[in-house]
Amino acid sequence: MNIKFLKAFNGDCIWISFLDTKGNAKNILIDGGIGDTYKSTSNKKGDLYNAIEEIRKTNQFIDLLILTHFDDDHIGGILRWLNKDKKASSLIKDVWFNSGKEIAKNLKIDENKDLDIEIIDGAEDFHTSPRQGIKFEKYLRDNNLWKEKIIEQGSEYNFLDLKFKILSPNSDKLNNLLKLYKKEKDYFTSGDEYDFQTSLKDFIHEENRSGFNFKEDASVANGSSIAFIMEYKDKSFLFLADAHPSVIIEGLNKLKYNKENPLSVEFMKVSHHGSMYNTNKELLEIVKTDNYLISSNATKHGLPNKRTIARIINNNPNAIIRFNYDLRDNVFSKEDWHDFLKFKAKATNEFIYQ
Repeated sequence: MNIKFLKAFNGDCIWISFLDTKGNAKNILIDGGIGDTYKSTSNKKGDLYNAIEEIRKTNQFIDLLILTHFDDDHIGGILRWLNKDKKASSLIKDVWFNSGKEIAKNLKIDENKDLDIEIIDGAEDFHTSPRQGIKFEKYLRDNNLWKEKIIEQGSEYNFLDLKFKILSPNSDKLNNLLKLYKKEKDYFTSGDEYDFQTSLKDFIHEENRSGFNFKEDASVANGSSIAFIMEYKDKSFLFLADAHPSVIIEGLNKLKYNKENPLSVEFMKVSHHGSMYNTNKELLEIVKTDNYLISSNATKHGLPNKRTIARIINNNPNAIIRFNYDLRDNVFSKEDWHDFLKFKAKATNEFIYQ
């Protein structure tokens, strides 16, 4: 099995390829990064474009496309691909996507029109295009790509010799999405400041003091993220999208994982590009691994947060922080390397398992 964390700018785009028990090549794609991950407005091809073309040229398919949630840094590249490639639907076999319409039907509450996504021929970004197009749900339905099921906490799926255990979202987060989600008008502007100038030691000292309170992410879109454990042969992997830690912990607890009985995984894809609001001490104590993957190029919203990395190292001094862009010189100072001799940081785009 090969797991590639594609260069998705400030987003997520993960390509999993493997051979099933019959020796057939299979592919799973998790999210698509921002639009430029497929192709830029100046027609520069991105990692997603190259991955799709490699799959196409070898007569393979995207056997499962997982769209974790509505934010453009996860779905934008997929929508740009569908906008520009008339043959895209022939490459996709199945899609996991919690549409607003299906959530409303499932929860028996009113729809939220801000959750409508459209495929608009030639459009660059679904957040900004003024033109009308085909509803995303209709595109999936018309091309027989979608079983219209809700992917939520507690569900388990056997798929192509893999097992998926869904940790997020729960019904409360889906309910919040329907009631509270509003399409962001300023989505493409940068947000918080970077915290790289503070040392790992200072963050750890601050958070070890009594009275420190963790503040959880309040984004309703992030809260609706599909997050899961993926099992392959005797190995497990943790993919957390932008999910909220309280929901991930709830899902893990339901599977009988806790501090005394931690979940062992090959790696943990850290939630929300390393945001300090999406990874807390309790979650880190339940997950046993040395490999923590952060998907970000450090150009938007102040992410990753060095505070999150300090939490990881405080919990596991032997942690290997893996970036899909080389951010080591940006994030860490000479003081950090001197203060903490055991942790490592690497630029890693690909993981290979037998």
